[in-house]
Parts: sequence; C-alpha cells; structure tokens
Amino acid sequence: MWLIVGLGNPGPKYEWTRHNCGFLVIDELARRAGREVRTPECQSLTTRVMIDGQQALLVKPQTFMNLSGVAVAALTQKHEIADAANVLVISDDLALPFGKLRIRPKGSAGGQNGLKSIIAKLGTQDFPRLRLGIAPEHATGNASDFVLAEFPKKDRGALAEIVTQAADAVEAILTKDIASAMSKYN
Repeated sequence: MWLIVGLGNPGPKYEWTRHNCGFLVIDELARRAGREVRTPECQSLTTRVMIDGQQALLVKPQTFMNLSGVAVAALTQKHEIADAANVLVISDDLALPFGKLRIRPKGSAGGQNGLKSIIAKLGTQDFPRLRLGIAPEHATGNASDFVLAEFPKKDRGALAEIVTQAADAVEAILTKDIASAMSKYN
C-alpha cells in the first residue's frame, strides 16, 4: 500500500493558500476515485482509493504544516509501511517557478518545514516527493506571509491545471515508476 500525503494546513482559512497545494492534489485524486478525504485517522483526514490496481491511502495531515511528520509517522506505523519509498509526499516549493512540477525519489527538505518534520519523524530522506512551484514573480519580503497568502483569483485557472497535472504525475508514479514520471513531468 502507498501513503500519498498532501501537505497543507487545516481549515477554511488556509484552503486556497499557496501552502495548501498538497491538499488540493489529494482532493483531486479523491475526486477521480469518487471519494472524499474525511475519515479521521492519526491526526489526519484520509480515504482509501485504488489507482490503477495500486491500493493507496490519501492523507491530509491535520497537524499544521510544521508538524506533518507526527501524522505521517503514526500512519506508517499503523499501516505497517516499513519502506519509506511507499510514502509519496506532495508539497509546495517556494524555489520553483509557479506551475513547475518536480518529482524526486528522495532528497532534502529544501527549506520546506513540512518535509523537515517528516524527515525528522521517519528518520530518513529516502521517500519520493512531488513539489509544486509557487515562487513569486517578484521578490517578496516575507516568505511566511507569501506561502500563507491565498492564490490570487487571476491564478486560480492556472492552479487548477497544475493540480490536474500533479494528480496525473502521482498516477504515473504509482502505475509506471518514478523515473518515467520524472522524465514526463519534471
């Protein structure tokens, strides 16, 4: 089984913020499966889906971004997922241009606090991740204010396309392999 974890912050206040890209992709994957992510489990909201024959648990941690690792570690224990290669994490990336996707089989947190928390709690960097670029067009004074701000309405159409493409990338990772997905979506 796969854990597919979208990073974000819970509640309507954060729904359309840049930091919630992971949640948006999880919701799209659930929509495609005719499901909703609403089952409370290990400080997360979850739902089980099948993606081309692969069983997956879609996860939206409710711990807030900086403590995402607490929920992810609890879920890996509960579902006996011993191999971190079966934990796919979807997050925003302030260093990537808006709309750019980057898939990696493992790596550092790159300054993303949710990834830092997961790395600390799992004790490894060896899990795949899909990052969605949210970098501003112009320099911004405060990164925290920027990631916690809502996407402007003018960007929502492009955001919908990016979320769709990211969900396609997740499906490619599960149904083909990460190398194929990287060559197609990076």
